[in-house]
Amino acid sequence: MEKPQVVMIGLGYIGLPTAALIAQNSVYVHGVDINPEVVKTINAGKIHIVEPELDEAVATAVDKGYLKADVKPVEADTYLIVVPTPFKSKNEPDISFVESATHAVIPFLKEDDLYIIESTSPIGTTEKMVDLIYSQRPELKGKLNIAYCPERVLPGNVMYELVHNDRVIGGVNSKSTKKALAFYKQFIKGNLHSTNARTAEMCKLVENSSRDVQIAFANELSLICDKADINVWELIELANKHPRVNILQPGCGVGGHCIAVDPYFIVSDYPMESKIIGTAREINNYKSFWCAEKVQTTKLEFELKHGRKPSIALMGLAFKPNIDDLRESPAKYIAQKVLQNANNEEYYIVEPNIDSHTVFKLTDYNKAVGKADIIVFLVAHEEFKTLKLTSNKVILDFCGVLR
Repeated sequence: MEKPQVVMIGLGYIGLPTAALIAQNSVYVHGVDINPEVVKTINAGKIHIVEPELDEAVATAVDKGYLKADVKPVEADTYLIVVPTPFKSKNEPDISFVESATHAVIPFLKEDDLYIIESTSPIGTTEKMVDLIYSQRPELKGKLNIAYCPERVLPGNVMYELVHNDRVIGGVNSKSTKKALAFYKQFIKGNLHSTNARTAEMCKLVENSSRDVQIAFANELSLICDKADINVWELIELANKHPRVNILQPGCGVGGHCIAVDPYFIVSDYPMESKIIGTAREINNYKSFWCAEKVQTTKLEFELKHGRKPSIALMGLAFKPNIDDLRESPAKYIAQKVLQNANNEEYYIVEPNIDSHTVFKLTDYNKAVGKADIIVFLVAHEEFKTLKLTSNKVILDFCGVLR
C-alpha cells in the first residue's frame, strides 16, 4: 500500500463504511481500531458488523490495496476521528475516546493537514481538541485545518446515505471549513453546508433530539390510549389525515447510538433550558419500563385464568426493525427486565438478525410463535409481519406489527 492519504480512527458502524467509501474512490486509507480482531478481520477483506453492501465495498478496497487496518495510526494528510462518545454516570458525555484518538495522531500532524471529528460530541469539543493539539504542537498553531462534520446515516442504508445525504461541515475558521468541504466533495453527492464547529456540533444533537421529542409524543399517546381503550394505531392514522399533522409511530422506547443518547449531550450542559428535550427522554425511557410491566401483568392474568404458567415469546432485540444492532435497545432492556421477574415460565427469545447472543438463548421465530401462549412484539421486523397467529394466542403488540 502506498503512503495513506487518510487515517480513519475508529472502524465501527460509521468509521468502516466511511473508510470503505473513501477507498472506493481510489484514495489510500489507513484505518485504525484498538481491537486487534477487528483489524485482522478487515485486513482479510471481511467485516465485523452487518450492513448491506459494506462487505463487498471492504473486500474490494482491501483487495485493490486502498484500505488497510492497524492498531496504530501513521502519517497522512487527513485524519478523521470516528470513535464512540459514551457516558459517564448521570448521563454526562465522555469525550475521552476522542481525546485518546487525538493524542494518537498529534505526533504525525504537519502544516496544512486536515483534522476532522465525526464523533457525536458535546458543544465545544472541537475547540477543546484545538487547545489539546496546540498545547503539544505549539509550532503548528494556526497552521492546521480543524473541523467538525457529523454523520447522519440510517443503519441498514449507510452505504447509500453516506454518499447522497447532505452534510453540515463546521471549521474552527473559514480556511478549515473550505478545506473540509473540498475533502468531502470528493466522495459525497449530497449538498455540503458550511458553518462553524459549534453550530455543526449542535446541529447533530438537535436533529436527534427533535426526533426523540416527536417519538415521545407518540409514545405518550400510546400510554393514554391504553387507559382510554383506544387503538393508538388507528388514532394516529386518522389524525395524520390532517394536512399539517404528522405523528410518528409509537414503540417500546427509543434505542440506538443516536436518538437515545444525543439529547443527553444537550441536557447535561443546559439542564435548566432543555425542559422538553429532557422530558422526552424520560417519557421514552418510561415506555420501556411500562412495556415490561405490561408483560408481567399479562403473565399473571394468564396464570389466574388458565391455572398454569404461560410460555412467552419475546419478539426482537434490536433497537429498530431489520438490523442486528442492539445498542441502547429498549427491546433488550425489556427482555432483561422480564427475565429478572421470571418465575418458572418458559421463555423464547427471538432476534432473526443475529445468530447468537452472550446472554440470551435465541429461538427461531416460527418455533417461538408456535409454542408460546403470550407473544410480545418488541421490534417490527419484516419476518414478524407475515406470521400466522391463531386466536388462542395472547398478543402484546408494542411496535405495530399487526396494525
